[in-house]
Amino acid sequence: MDSRQDLRPTEAEIEILKVLWEQGPATVRDIHDALVARGHRTGYTTSLKLLQVMHGKGLVLRDESQRAHRFAAAVSRGATERAFVGDLIHKLFDGSAARLVLQALGGEPPASTGELAEIRRLLAAIEKEPRA
Repeated sequence: MDSRQDLRPTEAEIEILKVLWEQGPATVRDIHDALVARGHRTGYTTSLKLLQVMHGKGLVLRDESQRAHRFAAAVSRGATERAFVGDLIHKLFDGSAARLVLQALGGEPPASTGELAEIRRLLAAIEKEPRA
């Protein structure tokens, strides 16, 4: 396993990153409350420990300038999604992005009309790009 993979967020860490991506920098209390509101059964000290581990991994930044430390995502949502999808394509779909897309679009739940329109726009943009 390479060092990049060692720094990949766990499922619990992804939930914290989702809060930070949506809300921006927040205190441990704010993050914990958001997790509980989303139905996660976790203790405050568990949230704190996860944030400390995530800081050590470089997944979050910590602002210690105030009494209540504020945490912010150090990784973007897009980069994290691309890394996980890249691994999934490589490991499960033998490097075929097309097989992943076909499986995703043919699965449940089906893509919404808005999602399909967005996919069509993306495909049109890709088709306009010059090929190497």
